[in-house]
Amino acid sequence: MTTGMDAASPQTFTPLAHREARLIVIAMMLPVFMGSLDQTILASALPSIGRDFGNVNDLSWLITTYLIAATASTPLYGKLSDIYGRRFSLRIAVGCYLVGSLICALAPNMAVLILGRAFHGIGGGGLTSTGMVVLGDVASPKDRAKYYGYFAMTYTSAGALGPALGGFLADYLDWSAIFWINVPMALVAIFFSLAVMRRLPRHDRPHKLDLLGAALIVISSVSFMLALTSGGVRYPWSSGEILTLFGIAVVFGALFIWRLLTAPEPLIPLSIMKDRVARCAVATNSLGWGAIVALNIYLPVYLQDVLAMTATSAGLSLMVLMGVLNLSAGASSPMIARHRRYKIVPMIGLACALVAVAVLAWQAQHLGIWTFEIILLVLGLGFGPLAPLTGVALQNTVPPWQFGTAVGGMNFLRSLTATILVAGFGAITLKGSGTVVADSAWRFQIAFGIAAASMALALVAMWLLEEKPLNTTHER
Repeated sequence: MTTGMDAASPQTFTPLAHREARLIVIAMMLPVFMGSLDQTILASALPSIGRDFGNVNDLSWLITTYLIAATASTPLYGKLSDIYGRRFSLRIAVGCYLVGSLICALAPNMAVLILGRAFHGIGGGGLTSTGMVVLGDVASPKDRAKYYGYFAMTYTSAGALGPALGGFLADYLDWSAIFWINVPMALVAIFFSLAVMRRLPRHDRPHKLDLLGAALIVISSVSFMLALTSGGVRYPWSSGEILTLFGIAVVFGALFIWRLLTAPEPLIPLSIMKDRVARCAVATNSLGWGAIVALNIYLPVYLQDVLAMTATSAGLSLMVLMGVLNLSAGASSPMIARHRRYKIVPMIGLACALVAVAVLAWQAQHLGIWTFEIILLVLGLGFGPLAPLTGVALQNTVPPWQFGTAVGGMNFLRSLTATILVAGFGAITLKGSGTVVADSAWRFQIAFGIAAASMALALVAMWLLEEKPLNTTHER
């Protein structure tokens, strides 16, 4: 059997024509859109759900359950797609997504709704990651950069649209409509995306699925994220429940590392992370996106607590961030493909984004709305090029038959980093919610300072990222 990055050279294939590649990319935008939309669409509908079921204490689990399930399942999809193909992986993801939507739409109580969200998360974890893996199949690294902008715009647009769409459906129809609209999207994905994917080239290798490693990482990550999201909210940080969860996470995390070092073919091959380009790309992506996700969730709270804005106005004020981020990602993607020094523009952009977040932290107590919008403008324009750069750099340095494993590992670490930062933001800022403005602003200054530190580390990782010439074929 051939495994790892030292495997025999991949099989050759006839490259897809631009029209065929573009059709596949367009088809895969729907699964990416679906996976991103469900991360945020339920937030605005939570009050309606709580009133209908007479249960507001467990509302946070509707968000937490999805996040945990999606994050824990991501590396499994990457490995499955490398073993059985991308269509097989997407079929499982869409199937779980559809089952979860039906359970949620028909849920008679909160417990069943939370169960449905778990299925939702398992499906959502595969929708986004499989889309990114397919992009690596349809184009060489040099041509791939121009497509990454489309994926970044789809992902961020869906995330920005979610709260507004969910609130509209809950106010004018019913919160269950949020899940019913998923059914036609899933059916379209089954009949269109899966059909188009038949044209994909195959890079399969006789891999083995490390079920023991998968079980260990799922138990460790689920325990860790449960502790982060429950600590200081449902239980005190020093309680036996939280300490037990952290203990389980540490023990099973150590066992997972042992499995990585001893398994014949581990779930996440260490040969990938031994590559310096892969390490730097994953670190840049995880630390950068983690900060953006945390800011996107808690900036509305800041606007309401400190600037005394309404919830609707706060949500609309953040649209500029997603809008300019999309434009920046789309405009920078072709530059990565055309220039040998393709890292310069993303580095300048990330430095500008870092300055914007640092100013946000420094002036959190004194910002006016127009200054705030300018900060968001700079942040979005500067951060946009990061996603295309890290995706192209990672897939440029690994063989095609490990695309799924590599992208799954990057998405897993990105989600885990974002969850840690979100939990940290919540522990810092929510305790100040509803208190005097000065105390609340001071807490947000700390949180924004943490986001700036995360972006600074991402900038260091990007600086260390080697600019390997982008391959013009899938050959290694």
